[in-house]
Order: sequence, then structure tokens, then C-alpha cells
Amino acid sequence: MAVAVEQREVVTKKPRVDKVLHGVVTSGALASLVILGSIAGFLLYRGFEIFSDMGFGFITGSTWEGAGAEGEVTKYGIAPMLVGSLVLSLIAVAVALPLSVGTALFVEFYAPPGLRRVLVSVLDLAAAIPSVIYGLWGLFVLRPLAIGWAKSLNEYLGWFPLFRVDATFFDGSPFIGGLVLAVMISPIITSVSREVFSQTPPELVDGARALGGERWSAIRHIVLPFGRSGVIGGAMLGLGRALGETVAIYLVVSIVFKINLQMLFTGSGNIASMIALKFGEASPYEVKALLASGFVLFIVTLIVNLIATAIVNGSVRKASK
Repeated sequence: MAVAVEQREVVTKKPRVDKVLHGVVTSGALASLVILGSIAGFLLYRGFEIFSDMGFGFITGSTWEGAGAEGEVTKYGIAPMLVGSLVLSLIAVAVALPLSVGTALFVEFYAPPGLRRVLVSVLDLAAAIPSVIYGLWGLFVLRPLAIGWAKSLNEYLGWFPLFRVDATFFDGSPFIGGLVLAVMISPIITSVSREVFSQTPPELVDGARALGGERWSAIRHIVLPFGRSGVIGGAMLGLGRALGETVAIYLVVSIVFKINLQMLFTGSGNIASMIALKFGEASPYEVKALLASGFVLFIVTLIVNLIATAIVNGSVRKASK
């Protein structure tokens, strides 16, 4: 004789600590979104008149014609500074990425335990150094050296368009600014990469070594594929900081409102440094143009972060297959 079994509903009750923690974390996440949305809304509101007057030409234009009176429509365009932001940031990432990955691998797999603890502390400290310190160091220490490096690149690799300079003016170039930014973002990329490399399952590395493989072989075939998403994420995080850097670029780069694709030639700049340079003497209408420039930089940084997220998620899905 079959006996009917009554179904029982399993109810789990979260502890009060979990509820409080969930509420705090949720509130923090929502507060971050509200703050970011408020910043974007403020910049768009204050700069909307510029977008209304000049349209898409504000982004593609290459002239910045003085202050202008209140209500007077003048020609403002941020193309040179937008291009400069991208050029400086790409130079920084191109220089910093291989150095950071190599440093992360050394710290995690080659350095003795005592030295490793010291290096990890130094990396965390370097990531927190204010940008003005990097700017002053770049101005007085790195710049004289970088000018000599730029001359050598132009002399020996001038046949390549990227390193060809017709007039020999190398001071205050995108090359110098990119090197300073590379030094700034290297600790960030290194810290993120090292943390991801440390999560590699040790049994995989030990198994590869037990089968007769060398340490570099295990790193190449196991550690680097495993940590690819972290390296990309760290590089994009560094790129985001480089895009918005102000003081260091203001100190070491000759701010010139002209599109400069010759990385060794004097004169460049980015949106953040342009805002810092012009804000103090700007008229009310020009202030709106500067705030509109800040909104464009905000959107560019947001797009970079979204691309980074998509790349990281894609790499994680490939690694899990």
C-alpha cells in the first residue's frame, strides 16, 4: 500500500549578520552608481549648451578660440587633446605592460620569500604615491634621460614613421609624458597581475615540473593563460588612470593645442591637463566648454572600462572551457 508523503518546504533563515552585511554592500553599490550618475549628469547639464551650439564639431574640431563672452558662440574643439589623451595612454600601456607582467612573474615565482614580501609592500606603496610626485620626478630626473633616448630613437629608427622627427625638438614630447605615465601605472598592473598569478592552482604547476618541464615552460603554458584575464584587467585599469592623469602631464609635457602623432616631437597634451591649464582664466562660457570636455573624458573612460569588462569576461569563459 503506497503511503503519500507530504512535501515539506525548506525555509532557510539568514543570520542577522548576513542581512546587515548584505544591506551595507548593496547600499555601497547603489551609492557608487548614484554618485557616478550625479557626476555625469552635472557635467552634461553644465556642458549641454556647448553640445547644442557646436554639435559633434566640439569633438572633431581642432581650434580653441579664446575665452568668449557670456552667450557668445565661439569655436571650441577638443580633437587635439582627445587624440593626445589616447596617444599618451597607449604609449604608457605599451611600455608598462611587459615590464609589469615580468615584474609580477619575478615576484611570484622567482623571488625568495623574504624579498617577495618586501617587493609586494613596495608595489602597494608605489601604487598609492600621488601623481604630483611622479610628475616632479619625471620633470627633474626622467626628462633629461628621455630626451637622449628620443634622440637615439630618431637617429637609428627614424626610417620608421613612428620615430621620425623632422625638427629636432624632443623636450615635452608625448614620448616623455608616456614614460612618466608608464611608471605611474606599472604598480597597478603589476599588483593586479601578481594577485591573479598567485591564484594559479599549484598542482598544475607542480605537475608540469614533475613531468620534466622547466619553470618557464610551466609559466608559459599554465600561469600566463590562467592569468590572462587579470593581466588584461590590470592593463585596462592602468589605461583608465592614464587617460585621466592631470598633474604629471601638465608638468612634463608642453601643452600645445595641435594634433601631434609624432611621439618624439615636442607638444601634446590631454583633456585633463587642458582643463587644469585653462580653468583658472576661463570665462563663464569657456567654463561650460571645459565641463563639456570633462563629460567627453568621462564617457571615453566609461567605454574603456566596458571594453575591459567584455574582454575579461570573454577570457574567463575561454579559460573555463
